[in-house]
Amino acid sequence: MEHPNVVEVTAENFDREVLETSHRVPVLVDFWAEWCGPCKMQLPILLQLAERYAGKFVLGKVNTDEQQALASRHGIRSIPTMKLFRHGQVVDEVMGVQSEASLRQLLDPYIERASDRDRARAAELAQQGDLAGAIAVLERAMAADPDNRAIPGELAELALRAGDAETAERILAAIPADRREDAPVARLAAWLTLARMAGPDSAPVLRERLATKGDLASRVQLAARLALDGDHEDALEEFLAVLHRDRAFDDEAGRRGMLAVFRLLDDRGPLVTDYRKRLFNALH
Repeated sequence: MEHPNVVEVTAENFDREVLETSHRVPVLVDFWAEWCGPCKMQLPILLQLAERYAGKFVLGKVNTDEQQALASRHGIRSIPTMKLFRHGQVVDEVMGVQSEASLRQLLDPYIERASDRDRARAAELAQQGDLAGAIAVLERAMAADPDNRAIPGELAELALRAGDAETAERILAAIPADRREDAPVARLAAWLTLARMAGPDSAPVLRERLATKGDLASRVQLAARLALDGDHEDALEEFLAVLHRDRAFDDEAGRRGMLAVFRLLDDRGPLVTDYRKRLFNALH
């Protein structure tokens, strides 16, 4: 199929044309067949989008009759099915004929925008320890592009790291409810939960207090501070110890703290898998 930013995808070129390309731009893979009437209805809409987006995403076409093993590998049960790949992973998918508006809604969160370059610059400044500079960059980016869903959560996280919990709370309160599960926003909510638990004291001060008093309140504070300091495994151990001693303590602080740490870790990875099992066993 001769068309800008459209590629025929096969089992042989899938890794190159889809997975590798998706690290540069989103790749929307359309699983279709010649005999499929709805697929023929969908095709002009897809080609029009590929032309209008002018290289901001790549359209991959998989003929399921010719690529049965590839279709089976990706769990295709009906066509048309469209899967969106970004950074080597499926990030969304839809089945059946889609309007241009619905496909734009699918694509737009993953299309790079000018403000994403500002986000990258802010992350670089933060890594160098210049939190004030990073915050200033993100504030300008949010003013210029208020529709970038990633910015509020990242800005509030930087505010928290700079010790400004009030600003972080205000940003979170302004985020619409339907965006609360976005990864940056979920991490922000977790940061705020842990910051409220931890209080102002450092980990060494809290360790000394726990050694002296041995109370659950001090252990919760220490666990939360460890999580905020990036010591996630020790934080989870401390929260689990609270849960084992008194499940109901402080509105189930042990369980709430562990869930907040999981969200900080984007709910994935071996540490999350391990401690989710331990949490389940402790609760049941």
